[in-house]
Amino acid sequence: MSKVLNAPELTEVPVLQILYQDEFLVAIDKPAGMLVHRSFLDRHETVFVMQTLRNQIGQHVFPVHRLDRPTSGVLLFALSADVARLLTEQLTEQHWRKFYLAVCRGFVKHSGILDYPLKEQLDKIADKQASQDKDKQEAITALWPLAQVELPIAIGKYPVARYSLVALQPLTGRKHQLRRHLSHLRHPIVGDTTHGEGKHNRLFAEHFNSHRLLLIAKRLEFTHPVTGASVVIEAPMGEVKELFKAFNWPTEERWYSNFFQRSDLAGLPSL
Repeated sequence: MSKVLNAPELTEVPVLQILYQDEFLVAIDKPAGMLVHRSFLDRHETVFVMQTLRNQIGQHVFPVHRLDRPTSGVLLFALSADVARLLTEQLTEQHWRKFYLAVCRGFVKHSGILDYPLKEQLDKIADKQASQDKDKQEAITALWPLAQVELPIAIGKYPVARYSLVALQPLTGRKHQLRRHLSHLRHPIVGDTTHGEGKHNRLFAEHFNSHRLLLIAKRLEFTHPVTGASVVIEAPMGEVKELFKAFNWPTEERWYSNFFQRSDLAGLPSL
């Protein structure tokens, strides 16, 4: 696979958009290209979500889950170690519902559930001591096609370029699961430099000035670990809104909220 894009580099410390905050939790809209925390694998980086958020709200934050560096959207933190433990237990027991939006190559025609085990992805440096012969892990993703566009732009041997907007619900949490599953279905996510295709990434960069992975953690649903209330947090359309306008795709937040509220796994066929 060609690697033609780099994740957007953040040269200035951004002001993070806070989507939800109380005395126990805080959730932000993570920018694409921003690392969640320091890593020896990216020693040259100087801007991180955890440090930025800590400085912005004036208190320590505790990570509960993660988003890949190129992915944007809802990212939740606890404000104490005890609450972080409770949230981690919820996540481990799969009590959260997470929904993503992705722009992918080709026309996705059918909703369904993909049950396709994935080999654990190991880092050459961080995991060099780990066993390289582990069995594949269960990986399940629900998928719904939402919109399509055909662009009058020749690409490869085709006179036009076709793309789909899809909603995704990961039912397990494997590394790069959504990106790998869509690649397996031959509908790689646009902007994916690892599992995608360079010619489609270049098309979006050259024609739409889009230089990012088009994967957004749009909605998170969970039970508040302290109050017991149902919590729903949604990330705004943000920078992809203009792209969606150009494709005549839905841009109203309520449209997506209504879709996620109606989404149901019952009756979805296997992909």
